[in-house]
Amino acid sequence: MNFSEAKARHAELVEQIRRHDHAYYVLAKPTVSDAEYDRLYRELADLEKLHPELFTPDSPTQRVGGQPASEFKSLTHGVPMLSLDNTYSHEEVREFVGRVQKLLPGENLEWVVEPKIDGLAVNLRYEAGVLVAGATRGDGARGDDITANLRTIRSVPLKLTAPHGRRAALPAVIEVRGEVYLPLAGFQKLNAERVAAGEEAFVNPRNAAAGSLKQLDPALVAKRPLDIVLYGVGQVVAHPDELFPSGGREDGGAALDVGSQVELLEWLAARGFKTPERTWVCRSPEELLAALHELDQLRRGFRYETDGAVIKLNAFAQRARCGFTSKAPRWAMAYKFAAEQAETKLKAITVQVGRTGALTPVAELEPVFVGGSTVSRATLHNEDELRRKDIRIGDTVVIEKAGEVIPAVVRVVTEKRTGREQVFEFPKTCPECGSPVARASGTDPDDAGVVWRCVNPDCPAQARGRIEHWCARGAMDIEGGGEVLVAQLVKQGLVRDVAELYTLKLEEVAALERMAEKSARNFLEGVAASKSRDLWRLVFGLGIFHVGSTVAKALCRAFPNLDELAAAGPDQLKNADDIGEVIAASVQEWFGDSRNRALIERLRKAGLNFNSALYQPQAAAGLFAGKTFVLTGTLPTLSREEATAKIEALGGKASGSVSKKTDYVLAGADAGSKLEKARTLGVRVIDEVEFQRLCGS
Repeated sequence: MNFSEAKARHAELVEQIRRHDHAYYVLAKPTVSDAEYDRLYRELADLEKLHPELFTPDSPTQRVGGQPASEFKSLTHGVPMLSLDNTYSHEEVREFVGRVQKLLPGENLEWVVEPKIDGLAVNLRYEAGVLVAGATRGDGARGDDITANLRTIRSVPLKLTAPHGRRAALPAVIEVRGEVYLPLAGFQKLNAERVAAGEEAFVNPRNAAAGSLKQLDPALVAKRPLDIVLYGVGQVVAHPDELFPSGGREDGGAALDVGSQVELLEWLAARGFKTPERTWVCRSPEELLAALHELDQLRRGFRYETDGAVIKLNAFAQRARCGFTSKAPRWAMAYKFAAEQAETKLKAITVQVGRTGALTPVAELEPVFVGGSTVSRATLHNEDELRRKDIRIGDTVVIEKAGEVIPAVVRVVTEKRTGREQVFEFPKTCPECGSPVARASGTDPDDAGVVWRCVNPDCPAQARGRIEHWCARGAMDIEGGGEVLVAQLVKQGLVRDVAELYTLKLEEVAALERMAEKSARNFLEGVAASKSRDLWRLVFGLGIFHVGSTVAKALCRAFPNLDELAAAGPDQLKNADDIGEVIAASVQEWFGDSRNRALIERLRKAGLNFNSALYQPQAAAGLFAGKTFVLTGTLPTLSREEATAKIEALGGKASGSVSKKTDYVLAGADAGSKLEKARTLGVRVIDEVEFQRLCGS
């Protein structure tokens, strides 16, 4: 076969496989046998191996995953991914409809109800119809670049189809939004495999989907049966000679040649996207409530978990007139179904010790099926909560579980008491190490005076918790460093803190129970790889009070390395984005502890990276250098994104909340509580005209 023939056959195979993928994974109507599909796929792979120049990024062979990544980069969304306000009652649904009706007086309203899939929100970016990037929601403005992982999902089109060959059917750029999920059957199979391999089971399908997409090796992601549903769009850029006159974008701006949510879903489906399997169109609050009831009855038969519904105004023109608050559209609402409850017996109360030394009482229950799974344990939060609800050993209790929420004891069924129930005495010493316990204090005001903590920093339970946290995917991402392995490392005295992970030897790990040499080698390779992780992961992994991943990133944008962060005073820390007095005090207290300083030096000696790739030196130039703006309400001509771009281009910063450090509040129509707070604090409030004048426009 000459090159010309190979090129023609390659194009034919790509198109055939693409059609078969769509039929099988999107339409659930396979058109060929598995054997025939495999034959076509092997032929395509062989052709690309023989003629590498035929390879294209949208080739079906790219679904098996490329080279593992060392770190997820950050991607900025063309249009921010907004969250939705939540409602939990029928009365709140009626109030929501009433609020929208006030914004659109005298207009007929039509609503679309879609299942709210319990998955991970993602943004797919297509240019000239080809998938070029994909990201998580992140903080709404930017998320993690998981393009390689999203390519492995068979129901994600790598190349869009244009109905009837019309070029206008595909814009130059389009962001498509949806939810990645793990089907329930796939979730159960995956958990069974993990348990058999001695690994921790995922808590729920959403946790499993998120964990899968955060794998650094796309080849591993390709082995998991992830799926996706698409239901919205973000940025849309038309070809220069085309015009899309009406709105489909999340910000209500001009986007596609569709005028409603129903038309948008049809548009997406026609171009190869998998859309919600069932939707309802409603014209009154009564019809909305009836649709919610029907969805609640049907959802247990869906192949994915859903914890509610999304209610959206159908017409895009009406959406544009409704506008947005600072965080959410005024024309949409997420309705959450009531948490599922069940009665069972509380057989015993045990106490767990966490990585911070916190003692948490846990209810040991007679197993009961609730919220899609069998529950045998539930949190009791703390001693005060246990006393307030008067929970006793032997009680009949009502437990509640909703989506990913940890099961909790809601109340005691006191009428079923027999008199043989026992009051639980909270321990005065640590159940793990026998050390004294004390009420929480210091830089953790949220649980001061409520939570008991073990005062022994060398407590084995605390050591296990700190090491597990360090190894977690969101922190140093050490594959295999889960509960089972960490418990053995601590029990055998091989590891007492995170620095000792970097002194482990292969023979020590391989000698542990259920740990073959290959698994031990893989774990140690993960430990070695973690030395080069970016600084924000290390800061998060240290487990400082109030320093989650978002705060860790903020600190690492403000400080170039760990030494400067450790030496920073309260004022320097508070100059970082979103760092207040409580967090600043917590960070300073942690680095002021001699044990922690010694730990840092041992990590330095082990060769870990102490430099921040996120560091952003403060802009020294620009009209708005050092100035912080907060936007609220709807501006006459500028979108929120356009105003933010102007602020940042001139060296300023756009923040989501008003504080004493805010320099300007840019207010438009229907400004909310931020405007009132600005006036209370004496922050200067400006309108768009004055803003444009300040910009020099």
